[in-house]
Amino acid sequence: MKIKEIYDYLNTISPFETQSSWDNSGLLLGDFNQEIEKIYIALDVDINLIENASKNSLFIVHHPLIFKGLKNLNGEFYPQKLLTKMIQKDIALIAMHTNFDLSHLNAYFVSDILGFKIKEQKDFLIYCDVNLSFNDLISHVKHTLNLDYIRVVDAHYEKINSLAICTGSGGDLISSVKADCFLSGDFKYHQALESYYNKLSLIDIGHYESELYFGEILAKYLQNFHLEVIISVSKNPFQYF
Repeated sequence: MKIKEIYDYLNTISPFETQSSWDNSGLLLGDFNQEIEKIYIALDVDINLIENASKNSLFIVHHPLIFKGLKNLNGEFYPQKLLTKMIQKDIALIAMHTNFDLSHLNAYFVSDILGFKIKEQKDFLIYCDVNLSFNDLISHVKHTLNLDYIRVVDAHYEKINSLAICTGSGGDLISSVKADCFLSGDFKYHQALESYYNKLSLIDIGHYESELYFGEILAKYLQNFHLEVIISVSKNPFQYF
């Protein structure tokens, strides 16, 4: 099957044109006319995925391996080293990043994983009515995601009535959040200060923890293709002690 057929289908379920202006989703490596026989789905491209993948296959990942201009493809550093190995094996690459956040990932994480009912979705922010104490909300999140530790900012609400959620890294959205609490990942120190003094509680679950479901979501849409589809579990680069 040609990559163009797969790309066009992906574009119907999650239009690439909806990606953020700074994003780099789409076909990043390969040719639309390339014939492939196997698809690998992963959160990220890593060396184990490349080494275990069949030649002349297609990777569909969430995070683009190429975000900004590359001046060369030599050396032993990321991402050039990975791209070189992919080229050597005729592996093509499609990234579905912010477009997939908007179309599928955010809503799936809120409804199917956290179990909250979506009240409203505004771009990358999803709002829910939770009506829980902050401690009970924290316990629910930790139990549901099987996390031992999470970072929080407590703005001292007696009860969290409204909760905003964004998968991945949502710190830049803090100023536009209209809720008692905001759950996302990768919050910075000064964003935490801003939130504390502006009466917005934060729950930081990390980046990987909310996006690892990318593969299981997308795989369901590829079942009708007569191709072998393999979900590869990407490793979280962070470890907790």
